[in-house]
Amino acid sequence: MAVDKEKPGEYPYTRGIYPDMYRSRLWTMRQYAGFGTAEESNKRYRYLLSQGITGLSVAFDLPTQMGMDSDHPLAKGEVGRVGVAICTLADMERLFDGIPLEKITTSMTINSTAAILLALYVLTARRQGAEARRLSGTIQNDILKEYIARGTYIYPPRPAMRIITDVFAWAADEAPEWNTISISGYHIREAGSTCAQEVAFTLANAIAYIEAAIAAGLGVDTFAPRLSFFFNVHNNFLEEIAKFRAARRLYARMMKERFDARHPKSLMMRFHAQTAGSTLTARQPDVNLARVSMQAMAAVLGGAQSLHTNSRDEALALPTEESARLALRTQQIIGYETGVANVADPLGGSYFIEELTDRIEREAREYIERIDAMGGTLKAIEAGYIQSEIQSAAYEYQREIEKGDRVVVGVNRFRSAETQRIPRFQLDPAAERRQVRRLEEVRALRNARLVTDRLKALEEAARGTENLMPHIVHCAEAFATVGEISDRLRKVFGEYREQ
Repeated sequence: MAVDKEKPGEYPYTRGIYPDMYRSRLWTMRQYAGFGTAEESNKRYRYLLSQGITGLSVAFDLPTQMGMDSDHPLAKGEVGRVGVAICTLADMERLFDGIPLEKITTSMTINSTAAILLALYVLTARRQGAEARRLSGTIQNDILKEYIARGTYIYPPRPAMRIITDVFAWAADEAPEWNTISISGYHIREAGSTCAQEVAFTLANAIAYIEAAIAAGLGVDTFAPRLSFFFNVHNNFLEEIAKFRAARRLYARMMKERFDARHPKSLMMRFHAQTAGSTLTARQPDVNLARVSMQAMAAVLGGAQSLHTNSRDEALALPTEESARLALRTQQIIGYETGVANVADPLGGSYFIEELTDRIEREAREYIERIDAMGGTLKAIEAGYIQSEIQSAAYEYQREIEKGDRVVVGVNRFRSAETQRIPRFQLDPAAERRQVRRLEEVRALRNARLVTDRLKALEEAARGTENLMPHIVHCAEAFATVGEISDRLRKVFGEYREQ
């Protein structure tokens, strides 16, 4: 396609989904954060808001992600470690204390328990006096990439897909401004995929979600405008810029030609980007500032709607406030000082960028055709095909580093004898005990009969065909825990075990 015949904001959106892009509004600047208890994370959110972030991004701990309460035997030692611990509505209210949810956009990186966390968020907003229909934000809610690359799944794929389409249908009426899924290539790339594989497997997952929603009786234009995407930004600067352009074009054509989508917003790939955690090094951590700066610039030149910049110390520990502030300042410098936001698709028309865009689109399309021939994404996952392709690419990448064919500054070349010491974040060791104690207090004060009745109603709905979201909201409203709700669904759906 001749790029000079296409303008930003026009189908197939190679050059960006809006005519003005950042001239009228910069991307949403997020910093992914969450640790310990809700109070501790709330303090970090308030700090980041004071420093200029324009959207919150919530990290949850592994027990919350896996549908376990903080006092579950398997949660011991993991509570609040890689994100904030959320067990009940009381925790969610503390997490956003003093933060008006109607005025802020929030992204929540949560998948297996996404429906429950969305219910808790909506209830918290309502208790603040906000209207759910005006809430803006995103739940990741992308379970397929958990089977492919990440591993925080609970239920088998098919019932898990049912929960996702139930969220689509419920939110269309109850929270129409909410992005009900963020289809994630980020974790696919972190697991070791190539650039083209990231695009291909992300869009293959998107096809599976769209087909499931249509099979559930939803019209494509009723839910597709609220689909969003989440991509990695790796080190190959020009390739990453081209990747975003290729993904937008491939998605637009797919939605129009394959799914007959008519609404312009159904054709627009809106995406969040995050710089690549797997490229950060523990050695010479200040060098990560340069890596993140280049990756962030690639995301902006590629047309991201939202961006998180990793902190220099994330190969060592959770970010300190200082490191998180430096990462945010990186975005602010790109947005306000470099001038790149003054033009849409600044590198469009470059011979090399256009060739790369065409190549990535072609390679991704070939992968999607292969997956289609296997019977679709679920069949490809069950056969281990996608996982195997990623593992092979990861192995080859690591071999190149070990042989020295791929340079990692400070690791296999340009090492320094000096040990660079920077302040490290330390979790409060008493946080887990406080969280468990508060969970016990909630259980003691709630209406136990009401909780039991609502959990029973949820279980009965899961055995039938009702939309599960209203029942999940009712359970959460009665202060049923994340673990209790998840366990009722486990009772009906079972748990997934990788073959």
